[in-house]
Amino acid sequence: MAQITEIAKPSMYPGAARPGGQIGAMLIDSGKISAEDAERIFLLQKAEGLRFGEAAVRLGLVTEGEINAALATQFDYPYLHSAETGVRPEVVAAYEPFSRQVERLRAVRSQLMLRWFTPEQRVIAVASARGKDGRSYIAANLAVVFSQLGERTLLIDADMRRPRQHELFNLSNQTGLSTALSGRDDGRGKRIAGLVDLSVLPSGPIPPNPSELLSRASFGDLLERAREEYDVVIVDTASAESGADVQTIAHRARGVLMIARKNRSRLREVQALADSVQSAGAAVVGTVLNVH
Repeated sequence: MAQITEIAKPSMYPGAARPGGQIGAMLIDSGKISAEDAERIFLLQKAEGLRFGEAAVRLGLVTEGEINAALATQFDYPYLHSAETGVRPEVVAAYEPFSRQVERLRAVRSQLMLRWFTPEQRVIAVASARGKDGRSYIAANLAVVFSQLGERTLLIDADMRRPRQHELFNLSNQTGLSTALSGRDDGRGKRIAGLVDLSVLPSGPIPPNPSELLSRASFGDLLERAREEYDVVIVDTASAESGADVQTIAHRARGVLMIARKNRSRLREVQALADSVQSAGAAVVGTVLNVH
């Protein structure tokens, strides 16, 4: 199992070295500060060797959130504000991309890019032994951080028993994977406003036969088309305790990221899941411990 390690956090306030720099100009243009405020910021910045954003926050003229929003614009980094969208706060990577929690998600992303994703291998399933281990939460946030890297990302909700992705991203679930696999829809992902490189294919209406639908050749065809159209495809799955869906998905995806939850997951159940994934012909790419 892969060991997930953290990566160093970049400086929080890169950007303008003077009031006329990009950060300062964006704050002025957006009405957050005045030209006189910018001069005060510049004087403090020069006196104490601070970055422009640090000095602005020190003076109480802007918040860290406002600086982060300006940075997101400067570096073309997709970033949502709670008033803009119905995306749930649980999708923390979309709202707080500079938080420590999201840094850990980016560390997982880095490990996956090193260990798994290549031009030939673009799909990974996210699986857990039990429900409520945080599988859907991690799948959603990983999809966001991959899209923020500029990777064309598709998140597929293949949990057709207790689906969550349509709730997390505020999408209609009238059509989705189940309707695509039954030949009633084209199975195209839905673009997420404000996250330009992210699309989500919800589960669709809950069918009476999810295992049978996932066993159809149409599911393999859908993943092959996704491999051609996207750089990264993340597949959320039903928990192993709810059925054998994860083995079918693992076989098609070829790789699995396993999720375990602190003080809840049992080692023998996690090991049993790893064994079943490998018996399906897929690789266990790594394991993430959800501490929340």
